[in-house]
Amino acid sequence: MTYDCLASEQAFGEFLDAFERGTLPKTIWTHGAHLAVGTWYLVTFPEDIAIGRVRTGIRHYNECVGTQNTADSGYHETLTLFWLRIIVGQLSELPGASGRLTLQEKLMVIRNVVEKFGGQRDLFRQYYSFDVVASREARARWVPPDRIVSEAGNKSTLRDI
Repeated sequence: MTYDCLASEQAFGEFLDAFERGTLPKTIWTHGAHLAVGTWYLVTFPEDIAIGRVRTGIRHYNECVGTQNTADSGYHETLTLFWLRIIVGQLSELPGASGRLTLQEKLMVIRNVVEKFGGQRDLFRQYYSFDVVASREARARWVPPDRIVSEAGNKSTLRDI
């Protein structure tokens, strides 16, 4: 799976701009593209601001391309926060992925995350049962995983993912 938006700084800038304006073609808004956007915000802003920008950005993008954000479609809070937490975990393992990064360094980090998780779109299934992920509650607000048990034997929380 290739991600042309990661080919160069210019290509990524154009991709991010199109996402933020809501003009990115739907065919390009893949799982890898979601990861790239989430990683960009997490390496560019403090975590709470990054999460807010991802939430707002996905909802805005959906509206621009005709995808309604309803109780049954569009933006999914639990999956969004799940993937952002996965990205945060990956960033903590990458030397130099925190702190001030140049654009080129950020792009390298984004490539790393997309390479590692771009083909794992269904990773959330290891953490969530179908009924939880398909619920309106999980689409509307964070629901902790119901499948993965931590080493201590307790059900995992957002921090454990």
